[in-house]
Amino acid sequence: MKSIYGRYFKRVAFIWAGCFVLFFFVYMVMFAPQKNSKAQLKKQLEEKKQMYESALKATEKETQIKLREQIEQLRNRLKDFVVNFEDATNLTFDISQIASDKAVTSFNIETSKKDSGGNQTSDKYIFESRIDINFLTAGFNQFAALLNALERHRPVIFVDRFVITRPSEKDSSGRQVKMNLAVFVKKTQDS
Repeated sequence: MKSIYGRYFKRVAFIWAGCFVLFFFVYMVMFAPQKNSKAQLKKQLEEKKQMYESALKATEKETQIKLREQIEQLRNRLKDFVVNFEDATNLTFDISQIASDKAVTSFNIETSKKDSGGNQTSDKYIFESRIDINFLTAGFNQFAALLNALERHRPVIFVDRFVITRPSEKDSSGRQVKMNLAVFVKKTQDS
């Protein structure tokens, strides 16, 4: 009798194992991909909820006022780094005024002949304008004061490169300084 029950239990165990393997494959084929798509749908739903909530928040008057203030602050900050196209010519006068305040001699200023990307940049809104200056300086402190004043100017004047040439033994007039400056200029709307 034990052998009949033993064979019966073996058959039932084999059938159960086969059904388990079959159900496992069915689960993997049908339900596992749905679980992944369900997780993706939940993620998309959360993103849409956040977008909806931010849109609702943006329609509120307080939020609009805050956003306008932030935009105005960013525009003011932009003015610290970019000069308007119309004011670009006044920049050379500002640099000349700074040089005369620092009492440098033989001051010469000109816009750079080589265009270093003014029209070549892919930026639609700003371009880089280059200015070359030459002057004589009596000492390092005078040079440092001029350099500091140029870098603290608003809108920002970037000192790209400078060369200081030592005077000859015969000439004691001072050190010859050549500086390459760069400024960002806002393009006009029609260009």
